[in-house]
Amino acid sequence: MTTTSASRIERRPFASLGHADHGWLNARHHFSFADYYDEDRMHWGAIRVWNDDEIGPRSGFPPHPHSDMEIITYVRTGAITHQDSLGNKGRTGAGDVQVMSAGTGIRHAEYNLEDETTTLFQIWIMPRSRGGQPSWGAKPFPKGDRAGKLVVLASGDDADKEALRIRADARLLGGTIKAGTSVTYDSAPGRHLYLVPATGRIEIDGERFDARDGAAIDSGGPITITALEDAEIVLVDSI
Repeated sequence: MTTTSASRIERRPFASLGHADHGWLNARHHFSFADYYDEDRMHWGAIRVWNDDEIGPRSGFPPHPHSDMEIITYVRTGAITHQDSLGNKGRTGAGDVQVMSAGTGIRHAEYNLEDETTTLFQIWIMPRSRGGQPSWGAKPFPKGDRAGKLVVLASGDDADKEALRIRADARLLGGTIKAGTSVTYDSAPGRHLYLVPATGRIEIDGERFDARDGAAIDSGGPITITALEDAEIVLVDSI
């Protein structure tokens, strides 16, 4: 644990994450999930799951149920095709985002119908309250629009009008940063930030992180993210 004037930062190296290789799915778990259990990595604020998934070509997750969880999929490479019990269908490609509010209950399937491996972050966030009508949505977010800045991609704050809606006190942001440049993100006291560089090496307030490492940040005030290499950043800010 490293302490700075603005935040406390815990580095979670990629090699320390939970790991499950099912053949068609090679998954790393930033938090306790399935057969991976670490009492110190149960959640971070409202964030319950952050899985780093590699899904083989022409494979995927068959229909299965969820309830009372906000589930965000950030596609890094390839594409994922969604189907659910509400009749929703959609394909989400690299750099884009889909969200699902499980609410009172929904069954869904997520397939990689491509001829290449799909890589994605699957993020679960605990909702403000239980129940509610389940829903699904997706939206393209061109990476060029995120160059040199962090853009809100999904949010439970009505002020984030261009973002996908979730029913949680949280927001998902993404950005691309050129080597040698920095961005700053400011958050209110008591917030919990979790940041992963999808690609590239970075520093957060001077502490180095490699691609796909996790940074658990107990925040209140600004953090500065500096790219040591061209980097793609994904950040969740939650209660």
